[in-house]
Amino acid sequence: MNAHCSGPLDAGGPVLLIGAGKMGGALLDGWLARGLDPASVFVVDPALPEFTAERWRRAGVRLGPQPGDLSGPAAILLAVKPQAVEGALPAAATFAGPDTVVVSVLAGTTLATLSAGLADGQAVVRAMPNTPAAVGRGVTGCVAGGQTRPEQRDLADRLLRAVGDVVWVEDEGLIDAVTGVSGSGPAYVFLLVETLARAGVAAGLPAELAQTLARKTVEGAGELLARSSEPPEILRRNVTSPNGTTAAALEVLMAEDGLAPLMERAVAAATRRSRELAG
Repeated sequence: MNAHCSGPLDAGGPVLLIGAGKMGGALLDGWLARGLDPASVFVVDPALPEFTAERWRRAGVRLGPQPGDLSGPAAILLAVKPQAVEGALPAAATFAGPDTVVVSVLAGTTLATLSAGLADGQAVVRAMPNTPAAVGRGVTGCVAGGQTRPEQRDLADRLLRAVGDVVWVEDEGLIDAVTGVSGSGPAYVFLLVETLARAGVAAGLPAELAQTLARKTVEGAGELLARSSEPPEILRRNVTSPNGTTAAALEVLMAEDGLAPLMERAVAAATRRSRELAG
């Protein structure tokens, strides 16, 4: 559970989720865990597996609403694949009312694209969550469209905060950099575990032991980072004895051709690709 959330989640009206795959499903699970009334939640996803649909039916969520079943929800969450946006926007427009805020978690889909498929003046929010949302430890970068009122932005914040932390930027162009750091970032960490384990094998460890050590080390370091008020630089120094083993390793990682320039190039590549996808 996200430590920043307290009390039951209240959306102030119905919530429509369009697309209930991994990210949409994580959001829905987060809402229900936070106490959002399941009877106020509607889901549109024709590809929803039956076992998942049945689980949510038993929870009280309403699936496959028709326009007559739902008019002007407080919020619509778009969580389909980016290539399905052309079909999802007309569905959102069908249900949306003048006070509805439409929140998109579609990678590379700009505020302009969203607004073009909705009614004039519709409140829109573009959000970029990451996969740790599935365990309530995500971080989502957001930007609000110019027609979005403060209370609509607050509603989007509450809904997204059910699966982790939320940060807001005023310049939509920064969302591409958010994507490069946090949206794609979990993959960088998983690659770190892979490469650390391989390095352990190269140093003579059995593969299974190297994998366990690498995985548990990253898990533990992440938890220490989460619980500590110290910045990463201080935590790094705390584990580095002068002329010790860690210092020897850091001389390699912190060299001019070490981790810092490599990570800068990686984030720049992801940021550039995000801009290309946005057109």
